[in-house]
Amino acid sequence: MVSWEFPPLVVGGISAHADGLARALARAGHEVVVLTLHHPDVPDDVAVDGVRVLRAVAELPWLPDDQFVARMAGSNHHLVALAARLGDWRPDVVHAHDWLVAWAGQTLRSWWGVPLVATIHATERGRNSGHLGPGQPSAINSVEWWLTYEATRVICCSQFMRREVMDAFQLPGDKVHVVPNGVDPGEWAPADDGRGRHGLGGGEPLLVTWGRVQYEKGFQTFVHALPEVRQAVPGVRAVVAGRGSYLPDLRAAARAVGVEDICSFPGFVPDDELKRLLHEATVAVIPSLYEPFGIVALEAMAAGAPVLAAASGGLVEVIDGTGAGVLYPAGDAGALGAALRRMLAHPGELAQQQAAAAQLLEGYTWDAVAARTVPVFTAATDHPTR
Repeated sequence: MVSWEFPPLVVGGISAHADGLARALARAGHEVVVLTLHHPDVPDDVAVDGVRVLRAVAELPWLPDDQFVARMAGSNHHLVALAARLGDWRPDVVHAHDWLVAWAGQTLRSWWGVPLVATIHATERGRNSGHLGPGQPSAINSVEWWLTYEATRVICCSQFMRREVMDAFQLPGDKVHVVPNGVDPGEWAPADDGRGRHGLGGGEPLLVTWGRVQYEKGFQTFVHALPEVRQAVPGVRAVVAGRGSYLPDLRAAARAVGVEDICSFPGFVPDDELKRLLHEATVAVIPSLYEPFGIVALEAMAAGAPVLAAASGGLVEVIDGTGAGVLYPAGDAGALGAALRRMLAHPGELAQQQAAAAQLLEGYTWDAVAARTVPVFTAATDHPTR
């Protein structure tokens, strides 16, 4: 398995996915090696729950910061070099997570003479609302196409993403498989310490949203919904946790609509802090304009937080018709505000939603995800040609 990020190195959702899947595959009896990047807090060669994790320091000769794709291509040879530590060991499949490791995945496939399976977690075209301008977006799109061409099998996390990938890269239907994201409910479950959730036990309501602070994550919709919510719900507070290039714009939007006093932006928060926030949240809000799957929805459900999500991408497939969350039209601040007001006014319905979410999660454990991934590996080894 080749992944640009792996805990404790966390950039986006790929880290949690690669980690959860790798450990679940090991529990099922498979031998798993992960090639990823160095992190100062962990050794560069270590076993984690039966998974061997090798890490490379991706040092490069100087390249301009705006040549992002070139920097990624140059860094991939450090991931390939990790394979030298494995000696005569040889895998049955190379599994590459997203375009950032496309070069390493293709090289290792050729070196070992085994099939390449690629998981496409999102596309540059999707992140840019279907538009690809010159420069970096077009270059990334080209690498994504190349990775899906070189792969024997392609995995997507939702039917939404399967359609997007097939249309964008002209792939045959039998090459592209749907395997959802997952969650470890035990890692997110709240402690039974007797503390009530904000707004459900008489405390001030707390609204929490989190993730990479980029435009496509829709946090601006959340901020613009807050003025009406504060008028209807005295004492309401909001937290937008995460870092990203859109954060200055988001802070400015909060000032412009007059909610900077009730909306905090703590930046990146470690997992323990994020879990504490979700354990205390009255509602967890997922306002994404583009969301291939929405692993954050599963994390919120596992933490016991009622979920309000934009009806975008894979979020619809996870939530619609289950009773485990509430959906609103993506990008509609008025609809988001109205949904929040309804949810905060009916705490009994939130409790019912939490019960439905607990049942839903049974189908999204990492063990269940691993069981659906192995047949894709088997299909790749049975039919190794592209």
